[in-house]
Amino acid sequence: MSGSGIEVTLGEVAASLVLVGIAVAISRWRRAGLEADIGIAVLRSFLQLTAIGFVITRIFDVDSLLLVFALLAVMVGFGAFTARARAERVPGALVPLVIALSISAAATLGLVLLLGIFPATPRYLVPVGGMVIGNAMTASAVALDRLGDEMRSGAARIEATLALGATSRQVAAPVVRRALRSGTIALVDSTKTTGLIFFPGTMVGMLLAGAEPTDAVRLQLILLYLLLGAVAISALVSTTLAYRRFFTPSEQLRDLE
Repeated sequence: MSGSGIEVTLGEVAASLVLVGIAVAISRWRRAGLEADIGIAVLRSFLQLTAIGFVITRIFDVDSLLLVFALLAVMVGFGAFTARARAERVPGALVPLVIALSISAAATLGLVLLLGIFPATPRYLVPVGGMVIGNAMTASAVALDRLGDEMRSGAARIEATLALGATSRQVAAPVVRRALRSGTIALVDSTKTTGLIFFPGTMVGMLLAGAEPTDAVRLQLILLYLLLGAVAISALVSTTLAYRRFFTPSEQLRDLE
């Protein structure tokens, strides 16, 4: 892929804070109360991205796959803890989330390398792995949030169905199906409108860096399809493992209070 590099100075980054100021002004004007959250988000994003920038630079310099896997494992851990906060209504959600993110990342990245789409180098595995884990985290969090809400709101119906002889798997199947759909539908809808309503970040970044439009489009398509598989796997694994935690070994609904 051809193209010249693009350099961004700290002054240009600082200048972009004007847009943040507009967001803060709108929040204050409409009394939305988002000023503190916006400030924290800006500060955290600066510190976190700056830190990860130094880490990635070090990994690229060393060119070690072991460091890549270590970084991806840390991402999985942080992703699982972050998603657990949204899936608080699911008992013991952390373990299903860790397993779901790990399987999703391993399956998608492994398949990409096996098919020869990307070479097994840190320059490809780090950014692609981060995208996979981040999107898988969001999908799993949304799916488990929906799962927890429906299991608790439908507890009376579930207990009645169990009393009639249904198994926990039969009772939970419709709920798991709806949770799986909730976790994946956002990316599916986003993929449908790509190129019509918005340009994805990867494509925009490549165009700004001077890449040929055809190269930018092809890489973006690969990443979109990769992410679709990743979120489907993570949502499926997380909901399949998590719904079992609502039931006892004797097929009874646990006390959800």
